[in-house]
Order: sequence, then C-alpha cells, then structure tokens
Amino acid sequence: MPGLEWSTAADHRFNVNLSILFTELPLLERPAAAAAAGFSAVELWWPWTDSPTPARSELDALRKAVEDAGVRLTGLNFYAGRLPGPDRGALSVPGEESERFRANIGVAADFAASLGCTALNALYGNRVEGVAPAEQDALALENLALAARAADRIGAVLLVEALNRPESPLYPLVSAPAAIEVVDRVNEATGLGNAKFLMDLYHLSMNGEDLPSVIERYAPKTGHVQIADNPGRGAPGTGSLPLEDLLGRLRKAGYDGWVGLEYKPGDRPSAEAFDWLPRAAR
Repeated sequence: MPGLEWSTAADHRFNVNLSILFTELPLLERPAAAAAAGFSAVELWWPWTDSPTPARSELDALRKAVEDAGVRLTGLNFYAGRLPGPDRGALSVPGEESERFRANIGVAADFAASLGCTALNALYGNRVEGVAPAEQDALALENLALAARAADRIGAVLLVEALNRPESPLYPLVSAPAAIEVVDRVNEATGLGNAKFLMDLYHLSMNGEDLPSVIERYAPKTGHVQIADNPGRGAPGTGSLPLEDLLGRLRKAGYDGWVGLEYKPGDRPSAEAFDWLPRAAR
C-alpha cells in the first residue's frame, strides 16, 4: 500500500475513531489498542446507542480505560441513535428521539470535559414522513443552540457534519454548503461562534463534490476533518481518493486540527490497517 509522503503526514495530527476501528475488541479495550498501534488520541461516536444517559459506572469505566491507555479523547458524538444502523442522528426528530438528544447534552458535555475533549459532533436526524422539513429544521436549530451552549461551557466546539446521499438518503445535510448553512445559523442564533464544519472527505466524495474547492472555500470554518478512501470506505490507498494531495491542500489552507481516521479496516485486524501512515506521524 502506498505511503503518504513524510512532508504531508507530519503536517497533521491523526486520531483513531474507536467506533469504526478496533471494533473487533470490547469497547473498554480499544483505547489501549490504539495506544499500542502508536496513536496518542482517539475519538468516538456515542458508545451507548440505546441510552443517552448511561449509568455512572459505565461512564466511569470508559473514562478509566481512556486514561489508563494514556490517550486523549479529542472528539465525541452526542447521542445519535443507532450508529452504525438506520439512524443518522436524533436532534431534528420530533418526539422521543429529540428528547433523548436533549437529555444527553449535559451528560456528553460533562464526560467530554472530564477527558479534556474539545469537539462535540451533533448529527442531524433523518427526514420523518408526515413532518414538514421546516418543522424539523426549527427543532434542529433549537437543539443545536442548546448543544452549542453546552460545548461552550466546557471550552469545546460544536461540529455539524454532512453525510452522503447514497448511504443516507433521508439525511438532509448531504453537501458541504448545506452543513455550512446550518453552522452559520447556529452561530447567528447563539452569538458564540463555536459551531464549526466537520469536513468528512469520504462523505463529500460520495456526494460527488469538488473536494479541492470545498477545502479552499470552507477550511476557515472547519473544526475537524475525517478521512476514508473511496470507494469502499477503507484505509488510504485502498481506493482512488487523492488523500495525500487533499491533506496537503488542507494544511496550505490553514487547517491545523485533528484528522480523524474513520475508515473500515477490511478483512484484517484493525492494528494492521495503519501501514500507510509512518508510526512517527501517529
């Protein structure tokens, strides 16, 4: 598998998403596995897909696993329903799901703060049959404003992510401009300025977007980047995305934040899915 040039890899800080990599291991063993693979930072989708408010003992156990591994938690999703699965978020879904999202806001923010995490990702919900899109968007703005205030309380940014239409046909934010529009609305509503774009190059490529143009236009509003190759959502080098070039463009555009590795390891252990990245750059 081709390796990234040192000049490119060394310009970025990479973390591992433990909700898509190392999933062959129990949750509490994944932080140590990431550390053993040479990484100092990890990120997570909300790990308790059925519970926005897990027992204190579960939160404490995960916190201890991260601390004992000596890694930093750099990103955490708010409750978003079943991921992976049919759900794509909760905050814009009227009724029980948006209530669960609201119940999760303080829990997730406090957990993030306890580990020094400074980025919280809030996924929009799917469109719901029989509910006007404008009604869902109004609910989303209300809940995103609450999430932005909670993030601000702990010194974190609130991330808004675009997914892709082929895999998430009912998700309304399936382009960079759509996500940026929401970012701007949240910042206008709160006056905090801490809502940022989560630029996932895999999802944007699946939407057929011009990635160099997206980087040039939106890098200043970007709070986090995630990568996977396309097709296949595998490690860099398994598809045809020019990720080395795109990472270089991001750096030249001024992005110096974390790059999350949010790809599938394929038919091999996750620990073997990082041979494209020099260990010294992890």
